[in-house]
Amino acid sequence: MMIRAERPEDAAGIEAVTVAAFAGHPHSNQTEHVIVARLRADSALTLSLVAEEGGEVVGHIAFSPVSIDDGAADWYGLGPVSVSPAAQGKGIGSALIREGLDRMAAAGAKGCVVMGDPAFYKKFGFRNEDGIVFPGCAPQYFLALALSGQMACGNVRYHEAFYG
Repeated sequence: MMIRAERPEDAAGIEAVTVAAFAGHPHSNQTEHVIVARLRADSALTLSLVAEEGGEVVGHIAFSPVSIDDGAADWYGLGPVSVSPAAQGKGIGSALIREGLDRMAAAGAKGCVVMGDPAFYKKFGFRNEDGIVFPGCAPQYFLALALSGQMACGNVRYHEAFYG
């Protein structure tokens, strides 16, 4: 498996993997592929990585800017992250997250937020933080990770692509 930056010709493969990964997921409205396409169209994919096996896209991760009430700059949302159902359980999602966080930190990102399974994301250093909130999300499923500097504080708003 190779992890690399998204290329223009990867868009269809990313869409297929994302649709398949979220199909029937109980906490999804199956619009993740649309969000990725909107982020791409708005040039708001700060970082978009694919996992490739045998010349095929089998995984994808996106990072996009978020705004926070306290004015903290250089904070990003991780997600969506998708792995083809046939490739799940091989550590591809974890590898994408580690690589993505390393690249974001190297590029000067101050921190990341994610909405998801706390047991999974805590393995990467994400924590529930009382001071950073995503309105409408149960607090146990919203996590943050300071990559450098202080933890941000306030309400988080994702890029418009997430809101349709």
